[in-house]
Amino acid sequence: MDPVRNPFAPGAGSQPPELAGRQTIIEDARVAIERAMLCKPSRSQMFLGLRGVGKTVLLNAVDSMARERGHLTSVIEAPENKSLGEQLLPRIHQVLRKLSLADNAKAKAYDAMRALRSFASVFKFEYGDVAIAVEPEVGVADSGDLENDLPELFVRIGEAAKAAGKAWTLLIDEVQYLSQKDLAALIVALHKINQAGLPVLFFGAGLPQVAALSGEAKSYAERLFHYPDVGALPEADAKAAIRQPVNEEGAAIDDDALTEIYQKTRGYPYFLQEWGHQSWNLAAGNTITLDNAKQAEAITLKRLDEGFFKVRFDRLTPKEREYVLAMARLGNGPYRSSDIADALGETAQSLGPRRAQIISKGMIYSPSHGDIAFTVPMFNDYLIRNLATLG
Repeated sequence: MDPVRNPFAPGAGSQPPELAGRQTIIEDARVAIERAMLCKPSRSQMFLGLRGVGKTVLLNAVDSMARERGHLTSVIEAPENKSLGEQLLPRIHQVLRKLSLADNAKAKAYDAMRALRSFASVFKFEYGDVAIAVEPEVGVADSGDLENDLPELFVRIGEAAKAAGKAWTLLIDEVQYLSQKDLAALIVALHKINQAGLPVLFFGAGLPQVAALSGEAKSYAERLFHYPDVGALPEADAKAAIRQPVNEEGAAIDDDALTEIYQKTRGYPYFLQEWGHQSWNLAAGNTITLDNAKQAEAITLKRLDEGFFKVRFDRLTPKEREYVLAMARLGNGPYRSSDIADALGETAQSLGPRRAQIISKGMIYSPSHGDIAFTVPMFNDYLIRNLATLG
């Protein structure tokens, strides 16, 4: 079929043609967004799941929905080497400049801008060559303690948004990379906003360990956040994610081909997009057949191995690679830490620092005490397929 009309465009955070199986999450977000415009509190949401399940896609969808409903939005991808405050500074400055254009919000926006100036000064955050052209407000957001200052700053922003008849939605991807100090301050700030009934919302996305990290940062985080699980799609939704985009292009796909794609991808959204993309390009007529879906396997796995999987494996040191290869040789996870230690001829205690470093890189996580699993679906299959070159 015509590759120009191919509805599938797999990529990091790329919007799939059909957001199948995520209707409940999207609807919950819509309700929270509309409640915020009425200054009615809602629980913040943290989308949790493995790599490639569409968490970033959901954040992007929520961002669009919030902006359509009168929210000002700020989107951040948490880096591994930059503080939250430093990332927030330019986004908040931009939001406050927009709020200052509303006649009813000029005074509140000015107050918030002064608080932002205090915040930037005390933490010595730089904002390129652009200066915040107001005097700092002494005694507001300037203690030097992020847990005290970030909530004060968020309240000022919320007050300005309320005066303007707007709302502010903050969206942070890769939440697991926030330091415990930054995560704790963010939780306290959102708690303060909730208590004040101000129109500020938060949506985050991260790996499964974020729920535990949030609880460790602040014990009441479990009551503050809702944690929608973003996982593999059930069979009916996975097939719809392929069938509907194909049908919308005036083409068709055989049921056997859909079953083949679902079984090979196990319903993981990114893999569905890759398989659908290759199957479409291989189809000679106007219908994707079972043969096309089978022929797509070699091309799809090669693309996944060279891109989706390899880029993550390459981040590991030789010793860290040794650890994950030992995991893969044990079969499908989760894996007991003690079994990995036995396979490597070491003790679980001696491997602790290495395991912690791999977790910090977002490659593995602990689904339960003593267990370890890959954060990338089907990563063990990739390692076994390529043992000759990786081992």
